[in-house]
Amino acid sequence: MHTENVEYQDGDVVLEGYLAYDESIKGPRPLVLVAHDWTGRRDFATAKAEEMARLGYVGFALDMYGKGVFGSDNDVEGNSALMGPFAADRAKLRKRILAALTFAKGLSQVDASKVGAMGYCFGGMCVLELARAGADVGGVISIHGIFSAGAEPNALISAKVLCLHGHDDPMVPPDQVLAFEQEMSGAGVDWQVHAYGGTMHAFTNPDANNPDFGAVFNPAANQRASRSIENFWTEIFSV
Repeated sequence: MHTENVEYQDGDVVLEGYLAYDESIKGPRPLVLVAHDWTGRRDFATAKAEEMARLGYVGFALDMYGKGVFGSDNDVEGNSALMGPFAADRAKLRKRILAALTFAKGLSQVDASKVGAMGYCFGGMCVLELARAGADVGGVISIHGIFSAGAEPNALISAKVLCLHGHDDPMVPPDQVLAFEQEMSGAGVDWQVHAYGGTMHAFTNPDANNPDFGAVFNPAANQRASRSIENFWTEIFSV
């Protein structure tokens, strides 16, 4: 597997993504963008890009914060300060993730007609905003992501949408889930929400073990989510 850090830009902001692909596969292949959690483009996101490469895709762990800008585990205040400006300004968020999409679609290994995006926690919010922006992607997957919409109006949503959600996630209560489902149905989107019972936030992260904060790893939900992710990309990229 080939992996490397690659620089790209959003205006004057220098960003650093992580590229992963199987060198034994010849010719362009589908692209999966991976949007990181609120701690930044760290090992968890790069590992997910490598997982996508092992499935035969180009994995690209994008950077929302800027080259060398990272949060840290259990630093709620610091991570909130990094994520907050994007959560509050969805136009800024959309511009940043669209810059990653534009850059990654131009990579020589990528079939630009077959593109998807997946994101974890804050990254789930990011890929849902990518869909809301009307980006030309086949599908997006939010994994224990934030569903709430911002003030930025939606464009025509063409992407299929899959949300993998812990029913007991305190950051996405049932009223937020219902509002999201109504939003997607009202926009005529092909959407799915898979809700895992007895499951909190960050259920795919083996390091998550903070029930007071509402973030706990759940092996069963993680396995189910992995299968759903693989099935979704098979559907999206077989068209």
